[in-house]
Amino acid sequence: MWLSGAQTFFAVLFTFFVFAGTSAVAANADPANDPSRESQSTDAVPVLEPVVVSATKTPVPISHVTSAVEVITGEELERRKVKTVVDALRLGQSLAVFSNGGPGTSASVRIRGGNAKQTLVLIDGAIVNSATLGQFDFGHLTVDNIEKIEIVRGAQSTLWGADAMGGIISITTKRGRGPLRASGFLEYGSFNTLREGGALSGKKGPFDVSLTLSRWDTSSISAVNYRRGASERDAYRNWQASARLGVDLPLDGRADVNFRWWNGSLNIDSPPLDVIKSRNDSNELIFSGIYEQPVTDWYTHILTVSRAQEASLFDPGIAQRNLSTGVVSVPFGSPDETRVLSNRIETQHNFQLGPFVSLVAGYQFREQQGENDTGISTKIVSSHAGFAQVQVDLWDRLFGTAGIRHDSFNTFGDATTYRVTGGYLHQETGTKVRASYATGFRAPTINQLFFRTPDFNFGNPNLKPEKSQSFDVGLEQSLFEKRITLSLGYFWNRFRDLIQNRSAAICKNPFNSCPVNVASAKTQGWEASANIVVIQDRPWLKRLELRGQYTMTLTRDLTTATRLQRWPVDQASVSVFYQPFDPLSLVVDFRFVGSQFDSPSVAQDDSQRVGSFEVVNLTTTYEIVPQMQAYLRVENLFDEEYEEIRFFGTPNRSIYGGVRMNFEFPFFSDESAGGSL
Repeated sequence: MWLSGAQTFFAVLFTFFVFAGTSAVAANADPANDPSRESQSTDAVPVLEPVVVSATKTPVPISHVTSAVEVITGEELERRKVKTVVDALRLGQSLAVFSNGGPGTSASVRIRGGNAKQTLVLIDGAIVNSATLGQFDFGHLTVDNIEKIEIVRGAQSTLWGADAMGGIISITTKRGRGPLRASGFLEYGSFNTLREGGALSGKKGPFDVSLTLSRWDTSSISAVNYRRGASERDAYRNWQASARLGVDLPLDGRADVNFRWWNGSLNIDSPPLDVIKSRNDSNELIFSGIYEQPVTDWYTHILTVSRAQEASLFDPGIAQRNLSTGVVSVPFGSPDETRVLSNRIETQHNFQLGPFVSLVAGYQFREQQGENDTGISTKIVSSHAGFAQVQVDLWDRLFGTAGIRHDSFNTFGDATTYRVTGGYLHQETGTKVRASYATGFRAPTINQLFFRTPDFNFGNPNLKPEKSQSFDVGLEQSLFEKRITLSLGYFWNRFRDLIQNRSAAICKNPFNSCPVNVASAKTQGWEASANIVVIQDRPWLKRLELRGQYTMTLTRDLTTATRLQRWPVDQASVSVFYQPFDPLSLVVDFRFVGSQFDSPSVAQDDSQRVGSFEVVNLTTTYEIVPQMQAYLRVENLFDEEYEEIRFFGTPNRSIYGGVRMNFEFPFFSDESAGGSL
């Protein structure tokens, strides 16, 4: 199969990127080329390897993980000065990340050709996918107090249950460490944007705490693309708070209580309509408690209790204008509040069966509730599940997992899934191969099952779950003491019984349309990434690091023989981190997204095509004193005119400047005399 022009360009770019970086690292790795080698210490500074939990539900070094994973650390978020989690995910491997306009608008994340309902999202162990819509809206979630984001690609239903057909995104809040520290930031920029916030974190004896509070106001941009004639700027306001309170217990036990809350208010549009005074207010509270206790040297128990609840108020506005026809009308409907709730209780048991074999087994109860003022009285979807997975680690070289899960739902019955993975790490050469095969499922949402208006029923209580098969294989290579990390992978997915709105005899409404299990699809593609530390610890060049990824995703709706909606074939990103000396650093992020179709039907012609685009962001940071730093961030540096979703607006060139300050309270540290928390 011949490569397209875009694929060829990125293949050449990626090859040059790796070759140039490898050559530079090789040259700098040679002691003969280091003019300062006599003054440098010969002791290597140990670099801690990232640990992944969500792939196996146990902490595993990333080099031992047999799944396709990516970890975004809190340090990376701070380095790039991004505001929201969705901004960080835009550069992720095999992710399609699109927003319905500017800050605060609905933002979805999909993995490997799946849809947003097939991506399970967890925040500190709490499942936050909407009970009514099925997907999680990333639009309001800022990066405040986030320690890391784990992305596991491929079906993960065996350990995580429904909604993990495409993969999972797990977000962890920071844990308080060291002496008590207080910090604050202030930022101002384009669109009259003002952000401010503060944080408090530290550890004293067995207790630790990490707290943040922030506010974000902006006049924003029009949700409908202003270049199409929209006249109203849609303002946005966001309050956000988070907390993690922890205590170290006797016998190596640990308990954590996590909270995250936000209140967002946003003026919105309904393309191609520019709607005046239409608004959506979202208030979400997420709570989780995690208790971990080793019982013996071979058995550990973990109990997780979580609750996520949201109230979302929609106001249809007072007037609207069709940007295609110019017709002015009054919006239909009345203010409507939707309330959703998601509860999760899970008991997990970890057994070390021998020096090479461990077992994870557990039980999960999950309950989702949803209601609104105009269409749905309180409806409940609940499930009981048991799962088990055996994990093998032979001599830190040969790895494997095999697991099975059974879920029983109150709506459609039972679902059984399984997963097997394997990998081999050749430590002498830094070469790792891995492969996995899994089945997955997604439960119908409350809207799909029960949605109705006062007069008509648009739901289908007879829906069955969507099902999937998932396979991937990957090769990873590290060189020059892990200063270079390369990876190449192939993935394949097959989706069955997909739920789509179609005409059917079971539909009881004037439009003769409701959700039915009628569609099937397949996706496949290639993933490539590179992380290269080109130069470090040289005079006037402390660090130069390159990171890049390219994904080719081929999708096919097997019912209509068309590409899946909003899935570009080509996506790529390159990030350059340059630090000439300690106080100063620069980050340049480049993102390319190929063309895609806005329509899921056979009407995929040029009128439904959304063109490709490239966006470049620049961030520079200067540390004035150890307690204060100033930064400047330029988004869409070259003022690219583009749309992520047809008709929806995107910001033009935007400039933001800010300062961050932090203070330490040494009297609170463990080293200080006396005192208690």
